[in-house]
Amino acid sequence: MDITIHTTVLPHTDPEASVAFFRDALGFEVRQDVGQGTMRWITVGPANQPETSILLAPPAADPGVTDDERRVISEMMAKGTYGWILLATKDLNGTFEKVQATNAEVVQEPTEQPYGVRDCAFRDPAGNMIRIQEVS
Repeated sequence: MDITIHTTVLPHTDPEASVAFFRDALGFEVRQDVGQGTMRWITVGPANQPETSILLAPPAADPGVTDDERRVISEMMAKGTYGWILLATKDLNGTFEKVQATNAEVVQEPTEQPYGVRDCAFRDPAGNMIRIQEVS
C-alpha cells in the first residue's frame, strides 16, 4: 500500500487568530478559506509540503453533536486537552525563538525528554497543543 497523510483537523474558535498563528508564527501558507464568520474551514500547511495540510475547523459544527457534547468540547478546548499536533524541525532552538517572538503561548521551552526526543510546546489561539520535535 502507498498511503500518505493528506489532512488532519484541528478546531478553531477564532478564525482570524488561528490564521495569524499558523501563518505568522509557524510560517504556514493559507491554502483555502471557506465559510463566513466563525463558521469557516481554513486549510493551512507548510509551503514546501503542498501534499500535507491542517484543516482548521469550527468545533462541533456537525448537526449531530448535542449541546452537552458542545459544552464538553468547549471545556476541553479551554483546558488545551481537545486537539493537538506534533510538528518537526531540524532547528528547534531557532523555531522556538521565532514562534515565541509572535507572543504565542509557551507551554514548554526546548527540553530533552526522558523518552529520547527534544521538543517544545505552544498553545494555539483555540487551545490546541502544538508540540514541535527536533529531527536530524
